[in-house]
Amino acid sequence: MATNSRQTLGARGEDLAVAELERQGMAVLARNWRCRTGEIDIVAAEEGERGRTLVFCEVKCRSGLGFGDPLEAITWAKLRKLRALAAEWMTVHRASAVDIRLDAIGVLLMRGQAPRLTHVKAVG
Repeated sequence: MATNSRQTLGARGEDLAVAELERQGMAVLARNWRCRTGEIDIVAAEEGERGRTLVFCEVKCRSGLGFGDPLEAITWAKLRKLRALAAEWMTVHRASAVDIRLDAIGVLLMRGQAPRLTHVKAVG
């Protein structure tokens, strides 16, 4: 698959992930936030009884199952990096929250089928 096609697929998957988080009542604060350490796909805020939870979300999108489920691509190393990126985002934005959560959303976009999203909360 060409790089442009992968980028298009990834952008579509992230759009669907954002729509799902918003459907759940979260406010999306940032998309594709980059720094020298790496990139966070989505930063969202969820208001709860105790206050605000910041949600740092990794999105993986695939067009088929030939390489496994999209969520299988999220390794412990990736989660460790996401934790570091979350801390950096909070420092840069001087953000505070009662809780912080790392989520993952797998998006499967198979031709001729409706998109399939799997949202896993608190993955790491």
